[in-house]
Amino acid sequence: MEKINVLVTGACGVTSRSVVRSLNKSELFKDKLRFIGTDVCYNRYGIYEGLYDKVYKVPGYNAPEYREVMEKIIADNDIKYAVIIPEPEVLYWSEHPFDVRFHKIPPRFSKAVLSKLSLYKLLEGTGLTPDYQIIPKLVEPENIKLDFPLWIRDYSEGTTSGTGSFMPKNFEQLRSWVNINDNIDTFMLSEYLPGRNLACFLLYDNGQLLKYGVAERQVYLMAKVAVSKITGNTNQGKLLNDDKVFEVARTAVERIAAITGETMNGLIVVDLKENADGQPLVTEINIRHVAFTSSFANAGLNFAETQFLILTDQKDKISPEKTLIFPKDNLILRDVDGLPIYLESFSEVNPGECYTK
Repeated sequence: MEKINVLVTGACGVTSRSVVRSLNKSELFKDKLRFIGTDVCYNRYGIYEGLYDKVYKVPGYNAPEYREVMEKIIADNDIKYAVIIPEPEVLYWSEHPFDVRFHKIPPRFSKAVLSKLSLYKLLEGTGLTPDYQIIPKLVEPENIKLDFPLWIRDYSEGTTSGTGSFMPKNFEQLRSWVNINDNIDTFMLSEYLPGRNLACFLLYDNGQLLKYGVAERQVYLMAKVAVSKITGNTNQGKLLNDDKVFEVARTAVERIAAITGETMNGLIVVDLKENADGQPLVTEINIRHVAFTSSFANAGLNFAETQFLILTDQKDKISPEKTLIFPKDNLILRDVDGLPIYLESFSEVNPGECYTK
Protein backbone atom coordinates (compact mmCIF):
# COMPACT_ATOMS: atom_id res chain seq x y z
CA MET A 1 0.00 0.00 0.00
CA GLU A 2 1.38 3.39 -1.02
CA LYS A 3 1.92 5.75 1.90
CA ILE A 4 0.00 9.02 2.24
CA ASN A 5 2.18 12.12 2.19
CA VAL A 6 1.66 14.46 5.16
CA LEU A 7 3.13 17.96 5.41
CA VAL A 8 4.35 18.99 8.89
CA THR A 9 5.30 22.64 9.36
CA GLY A 10 7.72 23.75 12.05
CA ALA A 11 9.08 20.24 11.58
CA CYS A 12 12.29 20.69 13.57
CA GLY A 13 10.52 21.89 16.70
CA VAL A 14 9.82 19.74 19.75
CA THR A 15 6.04 19.91 19.31
CA SER A 16 5.94 18.92 15.63
CA ARG A 17 8.15 15.93 16.35
CA SER A 18 5.86 14.99 19.23
CA VAL A 19 2.90 14.91 16.82
CA VAL A 20 4.79 12.71 14.35
CA ARG A 21 5.76 10.30 17.13
CA SER A 22 2.10 10.12 18.17
CA LEU A 23 1.02 9.22 14.64
CA ASN A 24 3.81 6.65 14.38
CA LYS A 25 2.47 5.11 17.60
CA SER A 26 -1.08 4.84 16.25
CA GLU A 27 -2.14 1.32 15.29
CA LEU A 28 -4.40 2.88 12.67
CA PHE A 29 -1.80 5.10 10.97
CA LYS A 30 1.70 3.79 11.68
CA ASP A 31 3.48 2.68 8.50
CA LYS A 32 0.76 4.36 6.42
CA LEU A 33 2.00 7.96 6.52
CA ARG A 34 5.07 9.56 4.96
CA PHE A 35 6.10 12.81 6.64
CA ILE A 36 7.43 15.79 4.68
CA GLY A 37 8.71 18.55 6.97
CA THR A 38 9.14 22.27 6.40
CA ASP A 39 10.98 24.59 8.75
CA VAL A 40 13.23 27.63 8.93
CA CYS A 41 15.69 25.04 10.32
CA TYR A 42 17.16 26.89 13.29
CA ASN A 43 17.15 23.56 15.14
CA ARG A 44 19.23 21.28 12.94
CA TYR A 45 18.68 18.27 15.19
CA GLY A 46 15.15 17.90 13.84
CA ILE A 47 16.48 17.60 10.29
CA TYR A 48 18.63 14.56 11.00
CA GLU A 49 16.63 12.78 13.72
CA GLY A 50 14.97 10.53 11.14
CA LEU A 51 11.28 11.24 11.71
CA TYR A 52 10.79 12.74 8.24
CA ASP A 53 11.41 11.41 4.75
CA LYS A 54 12.30 14.97 3.72
CA VAL A 55 12.81 18.27 5.50
CA TYR A 56 12.68 21.44 3.38
CA LYS A 57 14.23 24.66 4.59
CA VAL A 58 11.65 27.36 3.87
CA PRO A 59 11.23 31.10 4.45
CA GLY A 60 9.13 32.36 7.32
CA TYR A 61 5.36 32.48 6.87
CA ASN A 62 5.49 36.28 6.44
CA ALA A 63 8.13 36.27 3.68
CA PRO A 64 6.89 37.33 0.20
CA GLU A 65 8.02 34.03 -1.33
CA TYR A 66 6.51 31.78 1.38
CA ARG A 67 3.31 30.89 -0.45
CA GLU A 68 5.00 30.07 -3.74
CA VAL A 69 7.59 27.88 -2.00
CA MET A 70 4.96 26.00 -0.01
CA GLU A 71 2.71 25.47 -3.05
CA LYS A 72 5.63 23.94 -4.95
CA ILE A 73 6.47 21.59 -2.05
CA ILE A 74 2.82 20.54 -1.85
CA ALA A 75 2.64 19.89 -5.59
CA ASP A 76 6.03 18.17 -5.90
CA ASN A 77 5.25 15.77 -3.05
CA ASP A 78 1.54 15.19 -3.78
CA ILE A 79 0.66 16.34 -0.26
CA LYS A 80 -2.84 15.32 0.85
CA TYR A 81 -2.86 16.35 4.52
CA ALA A 82 -1.04 18.85 6.72
CA VAL A 83 -0.21 19.44 10.38
CA ILE A 84 0.49 23.12 11.11
CA ILE A 85 2.36 23.91 14.33
CA PRO A 86 4.01 27.37 14.70
CA GLU A 87 1.22 29.63 15.89
CA PRO A 88 1.68 32.56 13.47
CA GLU A 89 1.73 29.97 10.68
CA VAL A 90 -1.49 28.42 12.02
CA LEU A 91 -3.12 31.84 11.75
CA TYR A 92 -1.78 32.30 8.20
CA TRP A 93 -3.19 28.92 7.10
CA SER A 94 -6.52 29.67 8.79
CA GLU A 95 -6.82 32.93 6.87
CA HIS A 96 -5.17 31.76 3.62
CA PRO A 97 -5.60 27.97 3.37
CA PHE A 98 -3.73 25.80 0.88
CA ASP A 99 -5.30 23.04 -1.20
CA VAL A 100 -4.70 20.26 1.35
CA ARG A 101 -6.77 18.94 4.24
CA PHE A 102 -5.83 20.17 7.71
CA HIS A 103 -7.72 20.62 10.95
CA LYS A 104 -8.44 24.30 10.57
CA ILE A 105 -8.86 26.50 13.63
CA PRO A 106 -11.33 29.39 13.05
CA PRO A 107 -9.36 32.44 11.82
CA ARG A 108 -10.96 35.11 14.03
CA PHE A 109 -10.51 32.90 17.09
CA SER A 110 -6.87 32.31 16.11
CA LYS A 111 -6.22 36.03 15.76
CA ALA A 112 -8.01 36.80 19.02
CA VAL A 113 -5.92 34.48 21.20
CA LEU A 114 -2.52 34.78 19.51
CA SER A 115 -1.69 37.80 21.68
CA LYS A 116 -2.02 37.46 25.45
CA LEU A 117 -3.26 41.05 25.63
CA SER A 118 -6.07 40.35 23.17
CA LEU A 119 -6.95 37.16 25.06
CA TYR A 120 -7.07 38.92 28.43
CA LYS A 121 -9.19 41.75 27.02
CA LEU A 122 -11.73 39.30 25.60
CA LEU A 123 -12.04 37.53 28.96
CA GLU A 124 -11.94 40.69 31.08
CA GLY A 125 -14.49 40.67 33.89
CA THR A 126 -15.14 36.92 33.68
CA GLY A 127 -12.81 35.88 36.50
CA LEU A 128 -11.16 33.41 34.12
CA THR A 129 -7.83 35.28 33.81
CA PRO A 130 -5.45 36.96 36.28
CA ASP A 131 -5.45 40.71 36.88
CA TYR A 132 -3.01 42.48 34.54
CA GLN A 133 -1.72 45.75 33.18
CA ILE A 134 0.56 46.90 30.35
CA ILE A 135 3.58 49.06 31.17
CA PRO A 136 6.09 50.98 29.00
CA LYS A 137 9.86 50.86 29.47
CA LEU A 138 9.96 54.15 31.36
CA VAL A 139 7.50 53.08 34.02
CA GLU A 140 7.39 54.81 37.41
CA PRO A 141 6.46 53.24 40.78
CA GLU A 142 3.16 55.10 40.99
CA ASN A 143 2.09 53.52 37.68
CA ILE A 144 2.15 49.97 39.06
CA LYS A 145 -1.41 48.96 39.98
CA LEU A 146 -0.70 45.38 41.04
CA ASP A 147 0.83 44.16 44.28
CA PHE A 148 4.34 42.68 44.46
CA PRO A 149 5.40 39.97 43.87
CA LEU A 150 3.97 39.95 40.38
CA TRP A 151 4.74 38.43 37.00
CA ILE A 152 6.28 40.35 34.10
CA ARG A 153 6.70 39.06 30.55
CA ASP A 154 6.67 39.77 26.83
CA TYR A 155 3.15 39.50 25.40
CA SER A 156 3.67 39.80 21.65
CA GLU A 157 1.91 37.46 19.21
CA GLY A 158 3.19 33.90 19.19
CA THR A 159 5.54 34.42 22.15
CA THR A 160 6.61 31.09 23.65
CA SER A 161 8.89 29.54 26.27
CA GLY A 162 8.49 32.23 28.91
CA THR A 163 10.14 34.95 26.82
CA GLY A 164 10.93 37.96 28.97
CA SER A 165 9.42 36.33 32.07
CA PHE A 166 10.41 37.11 35.65
CA MET A 167 8.85 37.47 39.10
CA PRO A 168 10.02 40.81 40.55
CA LYS A 169 9.48 41.16 44.29
CA ASN A 170 9.74 44.95 44.27
CA PHE A 171 9.94 47.91 41.88
CA GLU A 172 13.76 47.94 41.80
CA GLN A 173 13.81 44.38 40.48
CA LEU A 174 11.12 45.22 37.95
CA ARG A 175 13.04 48.26 36.68
CA SER A 176 16.23 46.20 36.36
CA TRP A 177 14.42 43.48 34.39
CA VAL A 178 12.93 46.02 31.98
CA ASN A 179 16.38 47.51 31.39
CA ILE A 180 17.99 44.11 30.81
CA ASN A 181 15.37 43.19 28.19
CA ASP A 182 15.99 46.26 26.06
CA ASN A 183 14.61 44.55 22.93
CA ILE A 184 11.07 44.57 24.41
CA ASP A 185 9.24 47.91 24.26
CA THR A 186 6.25 47.18 26.48
CA PHE A 187 5.58 44.47 29.04
CA MET A 188 2.58 42.75 30.54
CA LEU A 189 2.32 42.63 34.33
CA SER A 190 -0.03 40.12 35.91
CA GLU A 191 -0.77 38.92 39.41
CA TYR A 192 1.58 36.20 40.58
CA LEU A 193 -0.10 32.77 40.63
CA PRO A 194 1.70 30.42 43.05
CA GLY A 195 -0.24 27.23 42.31
CA ARG A 196 0.04 24.38 39.82
CA ASN A 197 1.11 25.01 36.21
CA LEU A 198 -1.49 23.28 34.00
CA ALA A 199 -2.37 22.53 30.38
CA CYS A 200 -5.74 21.42 29.02
CA PHE A 201 -6.01 19.91 25.53
CA LEU A 202 -9.38 20.46 23.82
CA LEU A 203 -10.09 18.80 20.46
CA TYR A 204 -13.15 20.09 18.58
CA ASP A 205 -14.68 19.13 15.26
CA ASN A 206 -17.38 21.34 13.81
CA GLY A 207 -18.47 22.58 17.24
CA GLN A 208 -18.38 19.18 18.96
CA LEU A 209 -15.84 18.52 21.71
CA LEU A 210 -14.44 15.07 20.90
CA LYS A 211 -11.49 14.70 23.30
CA TYR A 212 -9.82 16.51 26.17
CA GLY A 213 -6.95 15.92 28.57
CA VAL A 214 -5.38 17.76 31.50
CA ALA A 215 -1.68 17.75 32.39
CA GLU A 216 0.55 19.41 34.97
CA ARG A 217 3.97 20.89 34.28
CA GLN A 218 6.05 20.40 37.42
CA VAL A 219 9.69 21.08 36.45
CA TYR A 220 11.16 22.55 33.26
CA LEU A 221 14.15 21.34 31.29
CA MET A 222 17.29 23.34 32.15
CA ALA A 223 15.22 25.46 34.54
CA LYS A 224 18.35 26.67 36.33
CA VAL A 225 19.48 28.64 33.25
CA ALA A 226 16.30 30.78 33.24
CA VAL A 227 15.66 33.41 35.89
CA SER A 228 11.94 32.58 35.72
CA LYS A 229 12.70 28.80 35.94
CA ILE A 230 10.48 28.45 32.85
CA THR A 231 12.12 27.35 29.61
CA GLY A 232 9.06 26.18 27.69
CA ASN A 233 9.74 22.43 27.77
CA THR A 234 8.72 20.20 30.66
CA ASN A 235 11.27 17.96 32.38
CA GLN A 236 8.75 16.40 34.77
CA GLY A 237 4.97 16.42 34.79
CA LYS A 238 1.91 14.24 35.06
CA LEU A 239 -1.48 13.59 33.49
CA LEU A 240 -4.42 14.59 35.67
CA ASN A 241 -8.04 13.73 36.26
CA ASP A 242 -9.27 17.26 36.99
CA ASP A 243 -12.75 18.32 35.89
CA LYS A 244 -12.36 21.79 37.41
CA VAL A 245 -9.41 22.65 35.16
CA PHE A 246 -11.25 21.22 32.15
CA GLU A 247 -14.37 23.29 32.79
CA VAL A 248 -12.41 26.55 33.17
CA ALA A 249 -10.50 25.86 29.93
CA ARG A 250 -13.61 24.85 28.02
CA THR A 251 -15.58 27.86 29.25
CA ALA A 252 -12.82 30.25 28.12
CA VAL A 253 -12.49 28.72 24.65
CA GLU A 254 -16.21 28.53 23.97
CA ARG A 255 -16.79 32.05 25.30
CA ILE A 256 -14.20 33.44 22.87
CA ALA A 257 -15.64 31.43 19.97
CA ALA A 258 -19.05 32.90 20.78
CA ILE A 259 -17.56 36.42 20.76
CA THR A 260 -15.86 35.85 17.38
CA GLY A 261 -19.05 34.24 16.04
CA GLU A 262 -17.38 31.06 14.86
CA THR A 263 -17.94 27.33 15.25
CA MET A 264 -15.08 25.90 17.27
CA ASN A 265 -12.80 23.54 15.37
CA GLY A 266 -9.31 22.10 15.75
CA LEU A 267 -7.00 21.34 18.65
CA ILE A 268 -6.49 24.02 21.31
CA VAL A 269 -4.24 23.84 24.38
CA VAL A 270 -5.18 26.16 27.23
CA ASP A 271 -2.43 27.02 29.72
CA LEU A 272 -3.60 27.73 33.25
CA LYS A 273 -2.06 28.45 36.64
CA GLU A 274 -3.70 28.28 40.04
CA ASN A 275 -3.96 31.29 42.32
CA ALA A 276 -3.39 31.15 46.09
CA ASP A 277 -6.92 29.79 46.57
CA GLY A 278 -6.37 26.92 44.14
CA GLN A 279 -8.53 28.45 41.40
CA PRO A 280 -7.14 27.74 37.91
CA LEU A 281 -6.88 30.88 35.75
CA VAL A 282 -6.23 31.02 32.02
CA THR A 283 -2.80 32.46 31.19
CA GLU A 284 -2.52 31.55 27.52
CA ILE A 285 -4.32 29.73 24.70
CA ASN A 286 -2.18 27.84 22.19
CA ILE A 287 -3.70 27.27 18.73
CA ARG A 288 -1.65 24.11 18.25
CA HIS A 289 -0.40 20.97 19.90
CA VAL A 290 2.24 21.28 22.63
CA ALA A 291 5.00 18.83 23.53
CA PHE A 292 2.72 16.90 25.94
CA THR A 293 1.01 15.42 22.84
CA SER A 294 3.16 12.29 22.66
CA SER A 295 2.95 11.75 26.43
CA PHE A 296 -0.84 11.66 26.18
CA ALA A 297 -0.44 9.23 23.26
CA ASN A 298 1.87 7.06 25.37
CA ALA A 299 -0.91 6.89 27.96
CA GLY A 300 -3.51 5.91 25.35
CA LEU A 301 -5.08 9.30 24.56
CA ASN A 302 -3.79 10.01 21.05
CA PHE A 303 -4.97 13.46 19.96
CA ALA A 304 -3.02 13.34 16.68
CA GLU A 305 -4.65 10.02 15.75
CA THR A 306 -8.11 11.45 16.42
CA GLN A 307 -7.36 14.45 14.21
CA PHE A 308 -6.30 12.20 11.35
CA LEU A 309 -9.43 10.07 11.71
CA ILE A 310 -11.36 13.31 11.21
CA LEU A 311 -9.24 14.39 8.23
CA THR A 312 -9.49 10.97 6.55
CA ASP A 313 -13.27 10.72 7.00
CA GLN A 314 -13.04 7.92 9.55
CA LYS A 315 -14.86 9.56 12.46
CA ASP A 316 -16.75 6.31 13.03
CA LYS A 317 -13.49 4.85 14.36
CA ILE A 318 -13.11 7.53 17.08
CA SER A 319 -13.72 5.99 20.49
CA PRO A 320 -16.72 7.50 22.33
CA GLU A 321 -15.01 8.48 25.61
CA LYS A 322 -13.90 12.12 25.75
CA THR A 323 -10.89 11.47 27.98
CA LEU A 324 -9.21 8.70 29.97
CA ILE A 325 -8.85 8.10 33.69
CA PHE A 326 -5.14 8.27 34.39
CA PRO A 327 -3.43 6.40 37.24
CA LYS A 328 -2.99 8.66 40.26
CA ASP A 329 0.76 8.09 40.52
CA ASN A 330 1.63 8.51 36.82
CA LEU A 331 4.65 10.58 35.85
CA ILE A 332 6.04 12.08 32.64
CA LEU A 333 9.82 12.43 32.36
CA ARG A 334 11.70 14.22 29.58
CA ASP A 335 15.37 14.97 29.08
CA VAL A 336 17.47 16.80 26.51
CA ASP A 337 18.94 13.63 24.98
CA GLY A 338 16.07 11.17 25.32
CA LEU A 339 12.49 10.43 24.28
CA PRO A 340 9.69 11.22 26.76
CA ILE A 341 8.97 8.47 29.31
CA TYR A 342 5.49 7.80 30.66
CA LEU A 343 5.28 5.90 33.93
CA GLU A 344 1.85 4.60 34.95
CA SER A 345 3.01 4.21 38.53
CA PHE A 346 5.90 6.10 40.07
CA SER A 347 7.44 5.82 43.53
CA GLU A 348 10.61 7.45 44.80
CA VAL A 349 13.77 5.42 45.17
CA ASN A 350 15.02 5.98 48.72
CA PRO A 351 18.70 6.09 49.75
CA GLY A 352 20.08 2.57 49.85
CA GLU A 353 17.40 1.24 47.49
CA CYS A 354 17.66 0.64 43.76
CA TYR A 355 15.45 0.66 40.70
CA THR A 356 15.31 -2.68 38.85
CA LYS A 357 14.04 -3.12 35.30
